[in-house]
Formats: sequence, structure tokens, C-alpha cells
Amino acid sequence: MFLESDEPSPVRVLLETTPSPFLLTVDHASNQIPRALENLGLCKTERYRHIAWDIGIAGVAERLSERLNATTVLQNYSRLVIDCNRQPNLPDAFPTISETTIIPGNLNLSDSDRQARRKAIFDPYHRTIAKQIHQRKERGLHTIYVALHSFTPIYKGIFRPLHVAVLYNRTPRFAKHLAELLRVEEGLTVAENAPYRVSDETDYGVPVHAERGGLDYVLIEIRQDLLTTETEQDAWAKLLARLLPMTAVKLQEDI
Repeated sequence: MFLESDEPSPVRVLLETTPSPFLLTVDHASNQIPRALENLGLCKTERYRHIAWDIGIAGVAERLSERLNATTVLQNYSRLVIDCNRQPNLPDAFPTISETTIIPGNLNLSDSDRQARRKAIFDPYHRTIAKQIHQRKERGLHTIYVALHSFTPIYKGIFRPLHVAVLYNRTPRFAKHLAELLRVEEGLTVAENAPYRVSDETDYGVPVHAERGGLDYVLIEIRQDLLTTETEQDAWAKLLARLLPMTAVKLQEDI
């Protein structure tokens, strides 16, 4: 068995069956590594860096879930085990190098190794999201898919000045409305499709769950040094809990 009986479930759901229009997802909520993988050969310092998870975003999601009364689905293992925001058949779902760090436990993986990780972690997580969307549709609920992420302030020695970004692909309308509202906030540097872009090749959640399902959505990226304390995480949750419903109203006005 890949995950032992006393190890965390691959997925955690908060406030299941709530009527809020927002469905929150957190693909990189944890830096947990299954015991069988022996920490992927990484020391503790590396396992706590941004390469292993989206630092601070789980705390934002938990607080935002409570403020919006919104169902939230969090993935409980490190993206270095399997990246749940990548197509699982692509090599970068199992990175052999992240930023400049070699991941020894991902070198020379067999197909059966990849399939074991997918079956234990990736598939249960995405089945849970799909189930939530299906159940909400059956209940006649409008669903807005909100994918929550965080990004490192310095990548390969280059500082990233933006504080927060909204990402989108084929259907940008909700994200663009949110970006407009964020830019009104004092002191925020707001970007669109930075420091990353959403695409079928580089992402899974938005293209598969949101776009194929015809859902409005946004992928939100917050800089990690703004999420170092519970107070900071709560401040971002409070801000998003105010702006996301305002964005939904703006969206309805467009229709």
C-alpha cells in the first residue's frame, strides 16, 4: 500500500454541501511526503521551501472558507510527490528538478511508480472536486471555481514585485473583474497572468474542472512573504471574502 493507514488522507474537504456559489480548491496545500518515499531524499530545509508547497495558502483557504461559508477542497501531499495541477501523463507532474534543487526520489521513476502516486493522491483529489461540482449542479447551485495558490517572492535570484495576481485562460471575465477590484485597494501591486499563465499544458484544475465544465473561475496567486503569519493570512482572507462576492455581482451585471 502506497499510503499507510495512519498517514493523512490525500484530500481534505471543508464545509461540504454549503450553498455558497464559491468552490475553493488548494492544489498545493501541504508539504507532506508519504513515508514510503523517504522524504524523496530531501533534507528538512528543502522540504519546507516553496518548491514543496504553496506556503501560507492553506491558512488563507481555511479562513476564506469560513468567511464565505464556502466548500473548500485541499490536497494533502507535496507537489514534489505528484503535482496535482499538472497533467499526470507529463514529466513535470513528477519534477526531477525544482528551481535549482534536484529531487533524488523522482529520478528514474518507472511507470508503475508514477501510477501508484497518481492512484493514491492525484485521482482521489480530483474525483472529490468533480464530485463537488456534480453535486452542486444537481442541487441547482451556481458554481464559481476559485483556485488558490501562492508564489515565492524570489525565483532564481530575481525579485517579483507583484503582491497578488489573477490567472485565466479561455474565459477571463470573472478574473478580470476581480483584478479591477483588487487594483482599487490601496498599496497592492496587481498582475494578470503573472508570474505564470494558465494553459492546458501547464495546469489541470482550471482547464479540466472549470473550463470543460463551463464554470466561471479565477486562479489567485498571492506572494508568500505576505502570508507568513496567521494575521496576514486572515487579512487576505478578509479581503477576498469582501471582493469575491462583489466580483460575482459584477459578473451578473454583464449577463
